[in-house]
Order: sequence, then C-alpha cells, then structure tokens
Amino acid sequence: MERNRQENERREFRPREYRPDTGGKVLRWGVAHIYASYNNTIIHITDITGSETLGIASGGMMTKVHRLESSPTVAMSAAKKIAEAARDNGINALHIKIKAPGGHEGPHNPGPGAQAIIRTLSRDGFKIGVIEDCTPVPHDGCRKKHFRRGRRV
Repeated sequence: MERNRQENERREFRPREYRPDTGGKVLRWGVAHIYASYNNTIIHITDITGSETLGIASGGMMTKVHRLESSPTVAMSAAKKIAEAARDNGINALHIKIKAPGGHEGPHNPGPGAQAIIRTLSRDGFKIGVIEDCTPVPHDGCRKKHFRRGRRV
C-alpha cells in the first residue's frame, strides 16, 4: 500500500515534457508530404497543422538530367536538404504522407524515390510517426481514355 502511494507520487512530479521512449527529448512534430511519380519526386515539409511551409525540395532541383529526377539517389539528396530546413525550424519528428499520381489515369503505386526519402529521413535522426498513403482513388467517375469495352473480333 505504502509502496504504491510512493510510486504514484513519483509519477506526479515528473516534468510534463518527459518522454521515456525518446530519452527525455521533447518531440516537435511536422508533416512530410511526398509526391513520388515516375517522372519526379517532390518533398514538402509543413508544421503539424499543414498551414505553414517549412521547406520544399524536388528531384528537378537536385539534378539537371531529366531521367534521373525520380531516382532514389537524387531523392536522397533532396531529403538531406529538406532535413536541414526542418531541423533549422526545430522539427525532430515527422508524420509522412505519400502520394502517387493516382486518379483514373495515373499509376496507383509511388515512384522509386519515396522509399529512399523515408530511409534518409530516419537515418538523419528524425523520429517517424505515421506513414500514410494519400493517393487519390477514382470512384467510378470518368471513363478511361482509349479503352474499348468488350472484345475486339
């Protein structure tokens, strides 16, 4: 009985910002919006509400060769640039939202740069929270272009 009361008192006097899983470090969350197509990769970091932009980088900003804009190597260098901008603004933890082109025409799976970006951000010391797929999904709207119905004979 006495022991339980002592444990409860000990818990009450802990500082509010203490996080045992992060070694006592206070987490400041941001959101990394990743658009990964097969032609380019764009990273956009905002605050937790999504209203304030903290940094933007893309594969086209990192290379002059157009066919390399979506490659994992260029995506890694864009992620390093973004990590610097986020750290300057005090962000040390990120929720990630990945988006592929999607819709009723585009591919529904993200390009090759998306995985490289997540790996680079976690290696740079950011705590990764939720990884969410935000690819737009068609709900039987428009008919696909150049697709006949039925079998041609």
